[in-house]
Amino acid sequence: MSFDRIREKLNILADAAKYDVSCSSSGGTRKNENKGLGDSHSSGICHTYTEDGRCVSLLKILLTNHCIYDCLFCVSRKSNDVKRAAFTVDEVVELTMNFYRRNYIEGLFLSSGIFKNADFTMERLLLVCKKLRLEQNYNGYIHLKTIPGASDELIKEAGLYADRMSINLEMPTEAGLKLLAPEKNHADVIKPLDFVQKNIAQFSADKKLIKHVPKFVPAGQSTQMVIGATPESDKDIMYTANAFYKNFSLKRVYYSGYVPISNDTRMPVLGTQPPLLRENRLYQTDWLMRFYGFKVQEILNDANPNLDIDIDPKLSWAIRNMQHFPVDINKADYKMILRIPGIGVMSAQKIVQARKFGKLRIDQLKKIGVAYNRAKHFIT
Repeated sequence: MSFDRIREKLNILADAAKYDVSCSSSGGTRKNENKGLGDSHSSGICHTYTEDGRCVSLLKILLTNHCIYDCLFCVSRKSNDVKRAAFTVDEVVELTMNFYRRNYIEGLFLSSGIFKNADFTMERLLLVCKKLRLEQNYNGYIHLKTIPGASDELIKEAGLYADRMSINLEMPTEAGLKLLAPEKNHADVIKPLDFVQKNIAQFSADKKLIKHVPKFVPAGQSTQMVIGATPESDKDIMYTANAFYKNFSLKRVYYSGYVPISNDTRMPVLGTQPPLLRENRLYQTDWLMRFYGFKVQEILNDANPNLDIDIDPKLSWAIRNMQHFPVDINKADYKMILRIPGIGVMSAQKIVQARKFGKLRIDQLKKIGVAYNRAKHFIT
């Protein structure tokens, strides 16, 4: 392959892929067997970040930035005057293998603009995975984007080779999507999410009965929503996320603050700062729902449709519900301890264990990891 041409393609298609944030690699368990190359379990790709905060490296590219759709929020939309490029299947395979051998990357995140049609695009993404697994004996991590509208047969086969699959919801509501991408709809996203989830459940059930069952999307599914391009409230966003977690057992929902790339009057003007603090508050809310036992209705409702930008959602909930405080740290149950501002999951677990041996003092709470200056207003 021509080095200069490949480098040019890589620059274009890696830059186009940077707007997709749903590239967490947590959950991969594929092991290296038969003297293959890579190991998504032992190479550290089971987490997005290592203990020391190092970001796991993935080759994150688009197969092409050519696209038949004209979504106003997307830099690769067909009407946008940008330089276009496309990798061949063999080029992606060779890049991945060469980067992996040089220890530049620990896995592959592969997405694509939709060219010709959904099946044509999905076939090529699938072929990349098959060549890596079957011809190159590559056992490293692969995160593959599902193409909306692709056939069930292609999606099912892709699930046998990918560790994680994801498909972008794009906008939190159907109305928002129709405003900026009238050719698209949420049904085309929901259908493959549901199909993959049912197959994950079926393969899991088969594994209990049959000794050797192939892996099927072992790291699960995720999705992404663009935040700030359309006028949805935080309530709209998180209620949608909550429904997708429940209905499709998603591993993650990602929230991507919109970066203005269009002069269209329906969207934030060029130069407007991305809503990064709002994005952070949405992630904090997501965490409270998944790990702290909060129901989304407790945090966001008709009376409080948007998150407080100045304080985190856990503190905001506590201030609005002072009837539950102060909490006796030595008697409260684990679920209530989790709701105290300044106390995280690990600290709450340590508190429950440590108080078995005596009443906890302030200095002990600090050693456990409690942010005491915050927590002191809510405990006794």
